Amino acid sequence: MKILIIAPSWVGDMVMAQSLFIALKQQQSNCQIDVLAPSWSLGLLARMPEVSKTFVMPLSHGEFGLKARFELGKKLWSENYNQAIVLPNSWKSALIPFFAGIPKRTGFLGEMRYGLLNDARKLDKSLLTMTVQRFVALGFEDSEKLPTYSFPALNVTANQQKAVIEKFDLRLSKPILVLCAGAEYGSAKRWTEAHFAELATQKMAEGWACWLIGSEKDKPVTDEINKLTGWQCQDFAGKTDLTEAVDLLSLAHTVVSNDSGLMHVAAALNKKVIALYGSSDPKFTPPLHSEAEIVTLNLPCSPCFKRDCPLGHRQCLTDILPTQIAALIHL
Repeated sequence: MKILIIAPSWVGDMVMAQSLFIALKQQQSNCQIDVLAPSWSLGLLARMPEVSKTFVMPLSHGEFGLKARFELGKKLWSENYNQAIVLPNSWKSALIPFFAGIPKRTGFLGEMRYGLLNDARKLDKSLLTMTVQRFVALGFEDSEKLPTYSFPALNVTANQQKAVIEKFDLRLSKPILVLCAGAEYGSAKRWTEAHFAELATQKMAEGWACWLIGSEKDKPVTDEINKLTGWQCQDFAGKTDLTEAVDLLSLAHTVVSNDSGLMHVAAALNKKVIALYGSSDPKFTPPLHSEAEIVTLNLPCSPCFKRDCPLGHRQCLTDILPTQIAALIHL
């Protein structure tokens, strides 16, 4: 059984997709799972033992590129897949498996994808309330039963850890607190720089090392945090690719994060995760770890799912105090 997964375009969703891969392997241990995904995700997928092969999606997120999709579909024709599972809900995401002539093409109906998908499911949001449930449900025959799922579990080897330790000349004599202060979606999902800095200062005074991890876009945020701590943190923002960020997170003891892709990565690495939720809903995309701590104030105005606070105050996050979070961090 050969299955092609058309992967999502967000880091957190890619992590949650591993729960689908695990479910497929539990049903058919010898099935081959290949994934068509953005290039940035290849290192992440390489740390998922269920994945056999990856193909790079040649188009950027939101780009239509009909000719490129047709050509890739024809290239994949020779792979002789039995099934494709399309995780994005867009019309264009279902084109490649259609062009590849894959006999069973599964996904939610989404943008009226009749014909492109011949195993099209209607999404019952009242039953499948979580993103991970929606992904895993596509791995089972269509039914009204709520699917069970396993947590994602990324595999980082000692050699991969050694590589980042040597590259960044790391010292691991202290327990490591990682702060993931970015959130690509927007500022309404970000705890304040001042709060992160106060938390870091307190924990470093107690003998912890503090790392800041994020993308190049997060650099202004991490710069401000580090400045407020007197430049005592080790700031990796913009200095790593996603693969190296995963391997660095595997060395952490505790991770404090906004609702972001790195939060899901940390949970999949079996780390102690303290997740801060403001404009988003922890019931929809929680960190998938049995011991994760979710901190949210449940204000009447949240979750609003806005990129920026429509009321201009972000109290759903600013009113979460650093002392509250510090009390959750212990060896």
